[in-house]
Amino acid sequence: MKRLLIVAGSDSGGGAGIQADIKTATMHGVFAMTAVTAITVQDTRGVHGVHVIPDEVIADQMAACLIDIGADAVKTGMLHSAGTIETVARVLGSQAPDVPLVVDPVMVAKGGARLIDDTAVDAMKAHLFPRASVITPNLPEAAALLGSAEIADVAAMEEAGRALLAFGPRAVLMKGGHLPGDQVSDLLITKGGMSRYDGPRIESRDTHGTGCTLASAIASGLAQGLALSDAVAAARAYVTRAIESAPGLGHGHGPLNHMYGLTP
Repeated sequence: MKRLLIVAGSDSGGGAGIQADIKTATMHGVFAMTAVTAITVQDTRGVHGVHVIPDEVIADQMAACLIDIGADAVKTGMLHSAGTIETVARVLGSQAPDVPLVVDPVMVAKGGARLIDDTAVDAMKAHLFPRASVITPNLPEAAALLGSAEIADVAAMEEAGRALLAFGPRAVLMKGGHLPGDQVSDLLITKGGMSRYDGPRIESRDTHGTGCTLASAIASGLAQGLALSDAVAAARAYVTRAIESAPGLGHGHGPLNHMYGLTP
C-alpha cells in the first residue's frame, strides 16, 4: 500500500483540511498519515477560530510518521507562519528529501477567513516551492504570491504560472475556477511546456474543500507512481464527480461527496 503524509490544518466541519485529505487518500487506496498544523473551529458557514499547533509538535508528528512508516508522497496545506513553513521544510529535507511534494498554498478559507500570516508568503516561496513537485494555487492565491493584480483571463493565468515557476517548483497547476464563464480551465505549467484541462462549470454551493481535495488526489496519484499530467487529470475527474454528488449538508458552502462511489 502506498503512503501519503498530509501536513495541514484540521477542519472540524469535515469538508476541507486534513479531514478532506484523509477521505480523498482513502478513496484512492492510499494510506494517509497526518501532521496537524492548526485546529480550526469551522463549519460550512465559515471559520470561527484558529488554534495553532507549536512548530516542534508539527516536526515531531512528521518525523514520527516518516521514520517509522515512510511516505511515497507528501502534501502540504494550511501552514500559517514562516516558522511553521521553515520547520516543515527542514523535516522534509532531513527525512524525505526525494519524496514527491504537492504544495497547496492555502491562504484564505472558502468563507473568506485568512489562514496565513504576512510573513509566511515569502517563506513559502523560499523554503517549500523549491522542493515541490507541483504547487496548486487558485487565482487569488497566485496573485497574492506574486504581489500582482487580479488575474483576469487564461492568458494572464499562464503568465502568472510561469512567474511562479521561477521560484523553483517543478510544475505549477493554475486553477481557473475563479474566472467567469461556463467552462473551467486549469493550466499545468512546467519548463517543458503547458497542458490545459477544460471542463464544464458545475453550478453548486457545495464546493467547500475542492482545493484540498484536488491537491490530495494529485498527491495520491503521485504516490502510486502516476505521471504528474495523469495524476492531475485523474484528480480533476474525482473532484468533478464529488461535486456532482455532493450531499447538500450544512447552511453555507457545503462539502463534497468524497465517498461518491460508496454512497447511494
